[in-house]
This record gives sequence, C-alpha cells and structure tokens, in this order.
Amino acid sequence: MKFIKYLLVGILFGIVLTKSEAVSWYRIYEMFQFESFHMFGIIMTAIAVGVAGIQIYKRNKVVGLDGKQIQIADKEKGFKNYIIGGTIFGLGWGMIGTCPGPIFILIGAGFYSIGIVFLGALIGTFLYGLLKDKLPH
Repeated sequence: MKFIKYLLVGILFGIVLTKSEAVSWYRIYEMFQFESFHMFGIIMTAIAVGVAGIQIYKRNKVVGLDGKQIQIADKEKGFKNYIIGGTIFGLGWGMIGTCPGPIFILIGAGFYSIGIVFLGALIGTFLYGLLKDKLPH
C-alpha cells in the first residue's frame, strides 16, 4: 500500500514533464543547439527547487517514511569525476534525446521504440555494477 505514494508521485512527475515538453526530442535538440531557453528554464527551476528542498530538509531535520532523520551526505571532492560523468551523461542525452526519467514516460505514452534505449540503459547500469570497483570514485 505504501508503494502507491511512489506510483502517484511518478505519475505526477510524468504529467509535469510531458506538459512542460521536457520529454520532447525537439526541445532537447533546441537546448543543445542553444536555440531556445525553454529547457534551460526548466532545469534552472529544478535546481532552485532542489536547493530550497535540501535546505528545508537540513534545517528542519525532516524524517523519512521510515521515521529516521534524512541524512544528506556532503559532496565528495574530485571535480574531475563530475566533469567526466557529466560529459558522458550529456553526450548520451544529446545523442539519444532523452535522459533516464523520460524513458519511462515515453514508454508510458506509447513510444515503444524507446524500449531500445531502456534496454541500453539497463545494460549500462549492469556494466557499471560490474566495473564500479575498478573505476575512480
């Protein structure tokens, strides 16, 4: 029964991303071509909401569904890793035209060919799990 909360949040997330056109390949293309502010506005809004939410969590000692206080770890040092990871993520996003969240939204909207991308994401996640101990962290 408690998983219904997560399902409802996921459905709401899907509706918001669909209505804001954040799952549109064309909007992503425009962003990477610097032709439109639309996606940058969405991303900056998400960053602002995330920063505000984290500050609220930290200052008010918010507890999770399990009753334990939510602990947010400090960022690790190693700017190089963020640059490498961000570059890989951005290249994949630019080539495919979607990032992980919208994959599920697009499948739910009936774009079943994105299942190939979903399969690639699963394989990539599996390979990372195999190689993570050998990668720099």
